[in-house]
Amino acid sequence: MQKIVTDTLQINGVPIHYARCGTGQPLVLLHGWPEFWLTWQPVMERLTDRFDLIAPDLRGFGKSGLPDPAPSDKVGPDVHAADLVGLLDALGIAKVGIVSHDVGAYIAQILGRSDPARLTGLFFFDCPYPGVGNRWTQPEHLKEIWYQSFHQQPMAASLVGASRESCSTYFVHFLRHWSVRPDAFDDVLEAWVDNFMSRGNLQGGFNWYLSNNAARIAIMEGKAPPVTPITVPTKVCWGMEDRVIKVEWGDRLSEYFTDLGFAPMPGVGHFPHREAPDRAADEIANFFKTLIG
Repeated sequence: MQKIVTDTLQINGVPIHYARCGTGQPLVLLHGWPEFWLTWQPVMERLTDRFDLIAPDLRGFGKSGLPDPAPSDKVGPDVHAADLVGLLDALGIAKVGIVSHDVGAYIAQILGRSDPARLTGLFFFDCPYPGVGNRWTQPEHLKEIWYQSFHQQPMAASLVGASRESCSTYFVHFLRHWSVRPDAFDDVLEAWVDNFMSRGNLQGGFNWYLSNNAARIAIMEGKAPPVTPITVPTKVCWGMEDRVIKVEWGDRLSEYFTDLGFAPMPGVGHFPHREAPDRAADEIANFFKTLIG
């Protein structure tokens, strides 16, 4: 197994930090919230002999971007997509497969529409997409998405980051509550707290919710502008026990992806890549093997 190495490049005027390992066809791994590149380590270790794996920190979430303690609504999916394109250009990668989860799925969908010729394929775990619609706001689901509104409050980062204990309590809640296997992150919990207690990363992650709020509300209200279906070959694997992005919401995926494979994953929650890394790695490898030989 090749060692995972990290590096930082200046992209679009800001540092973009990424981890990399492996040989073969390139795959980019895009994390969600509350994550950074380290969430992909178990999958990277299992795929290092088959793919060139690049896992960036999204701007503001880890060591990417410039620390800024002030709330900002200027770091939406278009900004992250531009960062990714810049990173690929800097690394000399002309064509790539994308594996994404949660927030990363928004970025992958942008590239699937804006630059499909650059992609070998799109692979998603638990994919938020416009077809979810107003199901986000079903009364029984509001208790699961409260954090999306809380993160937009100006005092949110100060409250969560008031102490290392408060930060740990906050992230442990999500990492365990959203997982069927509650110990999926136990070996890296201290690294999670270290990450989000440094560099303004709490606010950096929360800024995603400020930046994406208008689009989120438009989807909930049924007022989002129509989007062109994505023609890139796509596979969606969805944890059947995901509490926050529910597997039954995948019922409209075929309206948004024209070349689609859909695979519910029993016994798995919101983090298939951490809860069941063997299965997750196999699904990724089998999908891209059919596309790149």
